[in-house]
Amino acid sequence: MKDFIVSARKYRPSTFISVVGQQSITATLKNAIRNNQMAHAYLFCGPRGVGKTTCARIFAKTINCMNIGSDFEPCNQCESCMAFNENRSYNIHELDAASNNSVEDIRVLIDQVRVPPQLGRYSVYIIDEVHMLSSQAFNAFLKTLEEPPKHAIFILATTEKHKILPTILSRCQIFDFNRIKISDIVSYLKYVAENETIQIEESGLNVIAQKADGAMRDALSIFDQIVSFSGRTVTYHDVISNLNVLDYDYYFQLTDNFLKGNIPEVLLTFNEILDNGFDGHHFITGLCSHFRDLLMCKDTSTIQLLEVGGDIQEKYKVQAIACESEFLLRSLDIATQCDLNYKSSQNKRLLIELTLIKISQVNQKKK
Repeated sequence: MKDFIVSARKYRPSTFISVVGQQSITATLKNAIRNNQMAHAYLFCGPRGVGKTTCARIFAKTINCMNIGSDFEPCNQCESCMAFNENRSYNIHELDAASNNSVEDIRVLIDQVRVPPQLGRYSVYIIDEVHMLSSQAFNAFLKTLEEPPKHAIFILATTEKHKILPTILSRCQIFDFNRIKISDIVSYLKYVAENETIQIEESGLNVIAQKADGAMRDALSIFDQIVSFSGRTVTYHDVISNLNVLDYDYYFQLTDNFLKGNIPEVLLTFNEILDNGFDGHHFITGLCSHFRDLLMCKDTSTIQLLEVGGDIQEKYKVQAIACESEFLLRSLDIATQCDLNYKSSQNKRLLIELTLIKISQVNQKKK
């Protein structure tokens, strides 16, 4: 039986050009290598799963590559690159600060820093979750971070920059990683699906990308989960049923009934949604997003802000024509008030039902 490798590991980028959604950062790092202006300490900050540790590893591999190309990408063929790819390189040292956060752990690292690399020019020390270091450990690390040996480069990675001491921040070049755009995640998932000969509907990929909340690692993990559930042919309905995501059709159906003022049908649809096990707060935030997306479709210049694709985007365009901007703005305001009051409400179901009745009456009051 062939060993399974999760997509997040199998498709982890190995060159700067293959990193998704962080072009400004990868371009800056490549320029630093090109101009031989590398700092001795970097701080990579940003949400989980956006490529901080991946970029640190690629940077470490590139500066030690023996046959670096004109595009300043690692060759992946020399002895140094092969060692990196096979996880046997002595030039890269990773420390998890979440579990190694004491002064003693940092002292061991400082002793290690003094040893020059056996192969290549630089020893790169990647300290993950660096905000977890204790204050004493930070202070013990300060002098080495400020004046390391010529062969040592530190890359600190964190999801919580505000927890790091200002004295550490002032000694590092800081790179802020962005959440990855939904369109970029969808494009990369398409590439993975083609490589794995998996057929999956684009609307399903869009749901996975939204659920991942800007984290490519999360998107790939969800993708693996869906494929395990559905096999090699995946539909939009497979995705929403596995992820317990509310079908877009409910929101389109509700909006049609809002426009008609059909209160009984609106309340019955909401009851069906609750019977299917969906949370009321999740429903109301989804309704706010639906009205927002319809507003984006009212103007051709803002359609690009719509974060859905394929057939669903066409549905939004058609329904947006039927809705007046005044109706959408008023409905969005009512739904947002419900969202704000939801947690403090004693009768949450009644709050949402009153909200749906108010939205159903928006068009009727004008007549």
